[in-house]
Amino acid sequence: MIEHELILLGLLKESTKHGYEIKKKIKEILSLFVGVDLKSIYYPLHILEKKNLVTKKISKAGRRPQRFVYALTPRGESRFKELLTKSLLNFKRPQFSLDLSLYFLNYMKPDIVKRRLRARALVLDKLSKSLKQTVGSLKKKGPSSLIHILEHDLEMVETEYKFLSRLIKTL
Repeated sequence: MIEHELILLGLLKESTKHGYEIKKKIKEILSLFVGVDLKSIYYPLHILEKKNLVTKKISKAGRRPQRFVYALTPRGESRFKELLTKSLLNFKRPQFSLDLSLYFLNYMKPDIVKRRLRARALVLDKLSKSLKQTVGSLKKKGPSSLIHILEHDLEMVETEYKFLSRLIKTL
């Protein structure tokens, strides 16, 4: 829940938002980098409201149906800063899907293992090229926070590619 709380408070730190805006931002931007899937944001928002971290107001514009607009409270801003600091200092080991497969490699034939690992390396190579292109285009106009995230992801992808290349040679 701490990650969800950080995401919701952080998005509201940017500006007040209605629920659909929050969901859209999470789906289009944050889920790509964070790997978090918030199926419902309304229950966590309700909990944040009960904790006096956010406020909820009814908004009606023109002929549109009414909707709830959420805003960060001073207490919510303080909690956001606390969570952000904790997150920056968190050294929880990242989970890689490859690690579990590596543990059980001896249950596959070596030629099949090499073929699968080469296929994974090919996907990583394409992903690396795509990330480089995206970083290049964002450097011209995009927000620096997204550039930092993509550069971090790029380094992880390139590191895994190098590891796989060495592993394939040893098999």
